[in-house]
Amino acid sequence: MTPEQLITFAAVAERLNISRAAEALHLSQPAVSGQLRQLQEEFGEPLYRREGRGVRLTPSGAQLAEYALKVRDSFRQAQAYRDALRGVARGTLRIGASTTIASYLLPYLIADFQRRYPDVEIQTVGGNTGDIVAALGALDIAMIEGPVGSHLPEGTGVRMWREDTVVAIVPHAHALAQRAVEYGVSPALADVANYPLVMREEGSGVRQVVEHSFEAAGVAMQVALNVAGVEGVKEAVRAGMGVGFVSAMSMRHEDGALVQLSIEPHPLTRNFSILIPHEAAPSRVAAGFLALCLGSQIVSSE
Repeated sequence: MTPEQLITFAAVAERLNISRAAEALHLSQPAVSGQLRQLQEEFGEPLYRREGRGVRLTPSGAQLAEYALKVRDSFRQAQAYRDALRGVARGTLRIGASTTIASYLLPYLIADFQRRYPDVEIQTVGGNTGDIVAALGALDIAMIEGPVGSHLPEGTGVRMWREDTVVAIVPHAHALAQRAVEYGVSPALADVANYPLVMREEGSGVRQVVEHSFEAAGVAMQVALNVAGVEGVKEAVRAGMGVGFVSAMSMRHEDGALVQLSIEPHPLTRNFSILIPHEAAPSRVAAGFLALCLGSQIVSSE
């Protein structure tokens, strides 16, 4: 049994999928399967069983996973300590960002950081807010757009970062758009509720804001379609499937086919948050990137 085998098993235990674990570890699937086979031979009994396209841990495997995760976390802490000693000019920075941030903010931040520290290797992980929170154990820093929640790994720091506005979007010829153009009237949630809605997938920060706002207003939602990703919502709205909701920043480069509408009398706002998995002892590269984020005024080309 080797530390590498335990770290590989920790990745499989987290994802319950050998292919995804191999991708996360930057290994081939046969290499991961070979390490798992050697580990099972070491213990003399099955640690997991195939189940559909994934795997299910046996009771013995679940117990071993607890130890493997501790080994993996200790190894990462040692890496962070090494990077701290080497300084911010070198090292690896693993960044997680939920969909809107990854698409419309992170590229500018990374470009700025790499101009300052060209020798730092940057690895990124994307997904919705739920995906990023679940991946915190493999990250140095993360940025999310949904509620932080209470189930964060021990030692994770939380910094409130930026305010964002969620807007409704409709085709240019939609009745709500025409009303806004002709009378200068922005819709209330009750007005939007008269139309079918195109919603982001479960775990999305935008979806959580919208659902909470409708619930607080006592207004029922007519969900016509659930779709993954910001661009998926836009395309469904263009196709006439209903009214969508996206971050206002995702509309910066639209061609005019869609109209964004602020909700009145209370616009839908939310806070982006930065999560630091090892706040007590962050690497210097993570601390440097955090300082850049907190001090950055991002302006993209229009």
